[in-house]
Amino acid sequence: MRKSHPIRRVVLAGAATVSGIVLLLSLKPASDPASAAGAAPPAAAQESAQGGAQQAGTSTFTGDATQTQYGAVQVRITVDGTKITKSEAVKAPQGGTSTEKTNLAVPKLNAAVVALQSPDIDTVSGATYTSEGYKKSLQSAIDKANAAAPPQSAQPSQPSQSASAPAQGTGAKTVTGTVAQTQYGPVQVRITVSNGKITKAEAVQAPSGGQSTQKTELAVPKLNAAAVAAGSADIDSVSGATYTSAGYKKSLQSALDQAGG
Repeated sequence: MRKSHPIRRVVLAGAATVSGIVLLLSLKPASDPASAAGAAPPAAAQESAQGGAQQAGTSTFTGDATQTQYGAVQVRITVDGTKITKSEAVKAPQGGTSTEKTNLAVPKLNAAVVALQSPDIDTVSGATYTSEGYKKSLQSAIDKANAAAPPQSAQPSQPSQSASAPAQGTGAKTVTGTVAQTQYGPVQVRITVSNGKITKAEAVQAPSGGQSTQKTELAVPKLNAAAVAAGSADIDSVSGATYTSAGYKKSLQSALDQAGG
């Protein structure tokens, strides 16, 4: 039996050691910092991707449904800060000619609200009942927006706007008089008072139907303007609308009494 030569064993062992070192050097680390960094975006990038889902300060308010001769009208507004950015009718008369009138009137009313920032918008010709119902529901939505508005002292000054628009100016308050019953229907007046002065007056209820609607549309704008100009209920009756004028003045005086004027 031949014995292994000592020198040969040394040579073989050395060759095996060199081969092992070469194999170790050829292996990559199990954890590669570069690939680990690219596995998931940083937290800041994820937050940025999620941002913008909602605009800060934007709120939506839906007014009470107003019943009209042809169906219910209900308005929803979107308010950003102190500005109405959108107005829409979520309910409006439908069926037959009502659908045609709704399709004609509602887009105009929506645009008028955003343009004027107030419920003091013109009635759309041919859609009187829908327009009146729209304005009443709109006022309800604005009232809700005003109730939810933060104190004005912490907000920057705003350009002059309607007293009935959201976020009224500092010191302004809105008061609604009691309902005055007339021969042709109820009359109710709402006023906005700032620093002891009437800055706006409007009829939230007035006779409607047939000739009463025509008389209301004739008289109320004049009575509103007279109340602001006079700063009191001592205003002239509108010719041809005596009962409506008398009811308006009674409700106006009630509102003034509540406001302390």
